[in-house]
Amino acid sequence: MKFKPLGNTDLQVSLICLGTMTWGEQNTENEAFEQMDYSIEKGVNFFDTAEYYSVKGKEKTYGATEKIIGNWFKQKNNREKVILASKVAGPDVRWIRGGGLQFNEKHFTEALEGSLQRLQTDYIDLYQLHWPERKTNFFGRLGYKNYKEEKEWTPFEEILETAKKFIDQGKIRYLGLSNETPYGLSNYINLSKYKNLPRVMSVQNPYSLLNRTYEVGMSEISIRDQVGLLAYSPLACGVLTGKYRNSKKPDGARLTIWEDWTRYTNERSIVATEQYCKIAEDNGLTPTELSLAFVNQQDFVTSNIIGATKMDQLKENINSVDIELSKEIIDEINDVHENNPSPAP
Repeated sequence: MKFKPLGNTDLQVSLICLGTMTWGEQNTENEAFEQMDYSIEKGVNFFDTAEYYSVKGKEKTYGATEKIIGNWFKQKNNREKVILASKVAGPDVRWIRGGGLQFNEKHFTEALEGSLQRLQTDYIDLYQLHWPERKTNFFGRLGYKNYKEEKEWTPFEEILETAKKFIDQGKIRYLGLSNETPYGLSNYINLSKYKNLPRVMSVQNPYSLLNRTYEVGMSEISIRDQVGLLAYSPLACGVLTGKYRNSKKPDGARLTIWEDWTRYTNERSIVATEQYCKIAEDNGLTPTELSLAFVNQQDFVTSNIIGATKMDQLKENINSVDIELSKEIIDEINDVHENNPSPAP
């Protein structure tokens, strides 16, 4: 396994992070235990979860993934082996504290205490804001068009002050963001610098061969300010594995179960995926290996969050850490990207 520092800290996290959002929905607790056991065996020390999980989010499965991880910690008595990341949900989910603002002190506190209880731990290493309260462009939206619908949102400074309280108490080690923009990230960084408040250490945003929008604006901040990307959906919900090629609908696959998840299946994405699959095949790689190795090699990436429902998928995903793409392969990838940039933002 390879490791990188989390932000500007001495905490070394594995380049592969174990994503967990299918546990409690597509995966049973026993299957999740097997995934965690194998990941630890292979040197993965970084797990990512959220109070919102499992996915597809609904009231019945809210918090289910954290409970599974907590049960694993209790059974294995190995909390110290894992750098654990979780998230407080953003607004507008009615079954989570009424669906209103979630980053004010009251709701932030309730969210953290609930996660600690479900996870059966005294602390969370990286606590992330799952998505912004303010109106902005995330979850597949490009452009900034909805500011006229702006409602009240918790000021950045207030959020950092709340986080400081829990960092001082030892319940959180570090703070992270998710689904953020250059505006949000730069504001958090500047406030922490000038107000002596906790510093954001990471940003969890989508990044893959089908979505390279992070490279515009965000990547420079990540490198210059040491706030690395935790890349999610590096396989574009499995599209980049090639398993949906030729209109296939594999049994049990996420996009088979949830046909309304069309972010990665538009016409441009299908065309690009075919081209990336061909590059992989021409170079003796699987589409999965090509896609994950590309993400792993980016300087602004701290960790690549992989998620699997089957053990053979998990093994292939973790093994991608040992693959180095040549300059020639990267050039081929970039040629496809330049002609069809980020078809699934």
